Amino acid sequence: MEFNRGEIHTRMVSLGLHARFLRERTSHIFSKSRTRLEVSTTSRLSDSTRPPVLLEESESSAGLESPVPFDDPAGDYTILIGDWYLSNHTDLKAVLDGGRKLPFPDGILINGRGRNGYYLTVEQGKTYRLRISNVGLQNSLNFRIQNHKMKLVEVEGTHTLQTTYSSLDVHVGQSYSVLFTADQPGLDYYIVVTSRFTSTVLNTTGILHYSNSAGAVSGPFPGGPTIEVDWSLNQARSIRTNLTASGPRPNPQGSYHYGMINTTRTLIVASSAGQVNGKQRYGVNSVSFIAPDTPMKIADYFKIQGVFKENSLADRPYGGGLYLDTAVLTVAYRAYVEIVFQNDEDILQSWHLDGYSFFVVGMDGGQWTTASRNLYNLRDAVARCTTQVYPKAWTAIYIPLDNVGMWNLRTEFWARQYLGQQFYLRVYTDSTSLRDEYPIPKNALLCGRASGRRTRPL
Repeated sequence: MEFNRGEIHTRMVSLGLHARFLRERTSHIFSKSRTRLEVSTTSRLSDSTRPPVLLEESESSAGLESPVPFDDPAGDYTILIGDWYLSNHTDLKAVLDGGRKLPFPDGILINGRGRNGYYLTVEQGKTYRLRISNVGLQNSLNFRIQNHKMKLVEVEGTHTLQTTYSSLDVHVGQSYSVLFTADQPGLDYYIVVTSRFTSTVLNTTGILHYSNSAGAVSGPFPGGPTIEVDWSLNQARSIRTNLTASGPRPNPQGSYHYGMINTTRTLIVASSAGQVNGKQRYGVNSVSFIAPDTPMKIADYFKIQGVFKENSLADRPYGGGLYLDTAVLTVAYRAYVEIVFQNDEDILQSWHLDGYSFFVVGMDGGQWTTASRNLYNLRDAVARCTTQVYPKAWTAIYIPLDNVGMWNLRTEFWARQYLGQQFYLRVYTDSTSLRDEYPIPKNALLCGRASGRRTRPL
């Protein structure tokens, strides 16, 4: 399939829009070396100035290491999948600015390529790792390889129980690592990506090529799930932490007993869609976010009045109509918070929180109630930074707020995010200790109402 300049540009913009997601994602690098960058979190200055954490294993650790719970693969490949549009990004923005919804996407790409454009060569008998990320704008996607099984080993920095799947749902903004073995006869096989929960099923294919292949792909590609919500929900519940594997510390992942800690606050976050001033908007707990004229982290640091109001977002929905505001919710540093994402809409939602990984303790259909806690997984829930919420359903997470800053909690659907479905979680302490947060960089660019101020003494 040939692509015109508009198509290529649109995909580049799509990747750019999700570059922030890729930068902000917690990256765990596991190796057998004595010194490792265990957790590296980068974000915009407006979100935080917290540095990466460098952990070293010393001889005093009695030789304990955190080995990766699988053998080194023969190859390690990044697979970026996502929906895409023929229209230029400026045209899509104009649609939203005009108060309308985005049209249905035109197709799906694998690593920026269309049908059969992505080509992966493997050697028979060897095992490979694929790092799959959905970098699209709005659609959940199902990923599969013809005649091959995939073993899930990692989700956004957390080693998982090594469960085998024939296909995997990857929701917008999410990342998974799988292992597969080239254990089939020497031929070419389809790599298939199809849309989920859409009335029209989008699809695309790539090629898995055996180095000793005796024949090209032929015939139809293998089918997969389309609109089945229960299938996806059950798969999501099967993804659990490998408690005996290494983690972002020299001790096993399961040694942090998140389920035995009492939560100090519950936030219920509900999305909604509606019209404000005759234009399409989206919101959280009735507030449709509008960006201020000054980065909020800067405004908070200099205590500039009028940029945002503390607790301008309620900690649970109250049923009012949508209105515009710079939505901020203040929570105490080191609080242990339960956040419930309530989705009363007919579409699947995907939520991401900057600066943190959280434990996805439960998800189910219907309305969340306090009795829903009886369904929580308080032993081996997976820790990640992006989670899905199924239509007419809820998802609950636990999160220790140990990272001071102004952190964006948002939908991963680009149009809804742009039109207000986001807010900032202000994790606050009056402490000025460097233990809690590094000072603002001396070379920070100050803008808006902070223009002309000095960052800190030389």
